[in-house]
Amino acid sequence: MTVTITRLYDDHVSAERAVRDLEAAGIPHKDISIMSNNADSWYKGGRADTTAPGTPRGRIDRDHDGVDDRAEGAGTGAGIGATIGGAAGLLAGLGLLAIPGLGPVVAAGWLASTALGALAGGTTGGVIGALSQAGVKDEDAQLYAEGLRRGGSLVSARIPDGDRSRVESILSRSAVNLTERAAAYRKTGWRRFDPEAPPLSADQIRKERELYRRSSAA
Repeated sequence: MTVTITRLYDDHVSAERAVRDLEAAGIPHKDISIMSNNADSWYKGGRADTTAPGTPRGRIDRDHDGVDDRAEGAGTGAGIGATIGGAAGLLAGLGLLAIPGLGPVVAAGWLASTALGALAGGTTGGVIGALSQAGVKDEDAQLYAEGLRRGGSLVSARIPDGDRSRVESILSRSAVNLTERAAAYRKTGWRRFDPEAPPLSADQIRKERELYRRSSAA
């Protein structure tokens, strides 16, 4: 039986690290997906802006071809659902898309493809539809979508049930505590993800991230 393990991260750097750890553990690229909020334009249609706070510093060139791996094959919208072989890994297939309620998102892998298909089919929220199809319960899917809306990143892996404990351990290393985050959201009056709500601005995203950084340090 195949199961889907998903975790929310407060920034793309942590999500990238989780993807690399999954790849190093032997999880196939085709079974991993990453989606990150891009409201602050840290990713500019084929390259990461390494001057933006909280983004990766310096070039990533694991295949030593002189090109940033995150830019190879990306382009605007390209690479969505792509499987990149060799040392480049899944992250070389990052591309841009727009999802109602979220705004600009940088993504690669199967979840992004499923989300686009859900949108085309009229499924509420896109991301929620994709997660629901993968067996994620609605309450968690609502929280994951809201976390993405507020500047976070999602990493999902489709794996055999026998690998559940191993993959959960990898993905949980720097992930958000979903129970605590749900309580924080609900204190602000939040109940469910609203795909009709306007996306947050870059300034609002920065404030959200700073809020949770302070909470983690407390």
